[in-house]
Amino acid sequence: MENKIDWITLLLFGAIVIFGWFNIYAACYDGNHAAIFDFQTKHGKQLLWIGVSLVIALIISLTDPHIFSSTAYVIYLVILALLIITLFIGKVTKGGLSWIDFGAFKFQPSEFAKFATALALAKYMSTLDLDYRLLRTKIVSWMIILIPVGLILLQHDTGSALVFAGFLLPLFREGMSGRILLFGVIAAVLFVIALLVNKYIIMAMLAAIGLLYLFVWLGKRTRSHYTWTILIFLACTLFTFSVDFVFDNVLEPHQRDRIYVLLGKTTDTKGTGYNVYQSKIAIGSGGFAGKGYLKGTITKADFVPEQETDFIFCTVGEEWGFMGSAVIIVLYMCLLLRLVRLAERQYSTFSRFYGYSVASILFIHFFINIGMVLGLLPVIGIPLPFFSYGGSSLMAFTILLFIFLRQDQERTKPI
Repeated sequence: MENKIDWITLLLFGAIVIFGWFNIYAACYDGNHAAIFDFQTKHGKQLLWIGVSLVIALIISLTDPHIFSSTAYVIYLVILALLIITLFIGKVTKGGLSWIDFGAFKFQPSEFAKFATALALAKYMSTLDLDYRLLRTKIVSWMIILIPVGLILLQHDTGSALVFAGFLLPLFREGMSGRILLFGVIAAVLFVIALLVNKYIIMAMLAAIGLLYLFVWLGKRTRSHYTWTILIFLACTLFTFSVDFVFDNVLEPHQRDRIYVLLGKTTDTKGTGYNVYQSKIAIGSGGFAGKGYLKGTITKADFVPEQETDFIFCTVGEEWGFMGSAVIIVLYMCLLLRLVRLAERQYSTFSRFYGYSVASILFIHFFINIGMVLGLLPVIGIPLPFFSYGGSSLMAFTILLFIFLRQDQERTKPI
């Protein structure tokens, strides 16, 4: 017997979408175009996208869940084809070649690549007798992730590509070594330190850590311990000295400027750091309870660029204050924790892996978006799920979520 859809997740989804629309209306509010159903405005268009997304959600809820697993590779290949097509006929928007323009309708394939990759990975990881410890399994799973990442990077959309790091969590859940996560954290920390500290000082610090490990923390020492310590030291040293090359030759100029502003190496409140500077002013001005709905002076004066999309959270901070911001954060945390709980109760590997992928992708978006609005992370331009203005992102996130909710309805049966 089929289970009912998870109403807790459904209510959290609805609350975030509705609260998001009210804040899009506030961010775009114009007394001359105040009508809710004015479809020439962004808030009116968002209503249309919400309607379309709800229809998509209904269709998915009525679809046989086996279809998603049986067509996972086909969906993945179709999205890859669209990513390739975008490189040739895509429209440059905000420096990125990531949009296909169909007249009045613009479509961003990279948003849909996330759920397509999640489906393909889940399908592969659910293969019978698959052991993640085998080299072949690792290579195939990483190729499924890295192919769309490479195509998205060619579109100069670093933000969307970075979201694919979220697949590390479901892979870890299925048996990936925790050392990979540890190495990733170490690499990120070294990258930041190498931009701030003299490279030879870093070498001395690494050598000191290695010696402490060998002669203080480690009890019994063998030749392999010495070998691995030396190899790790050399790898970290090589990585440290390669940071400047990567920073100067791989990252775009605006990305370098944003990182420098974040690290405090430069102060540019009228240029690169303008968005974050105005965003923090708007959030800080909201105080504890906010200025009131539609009363945000900084929001109404359009001081914050992209305030209905990537910087929508600053509208919440100004008009709803700390209390409203806390409510939004709590709603997202409840949704993420609920998705993890649903993923853990799945019968099949396909559903469990896909569920963890959904939670991970939403978490990366939520964490980075809030972090960049508060000036804690570099601005990389990714939306707040279900909240920011945008048809492609809303539809893609809705598809991502409701495929999993449909899987959860059949959790007592193998899929």
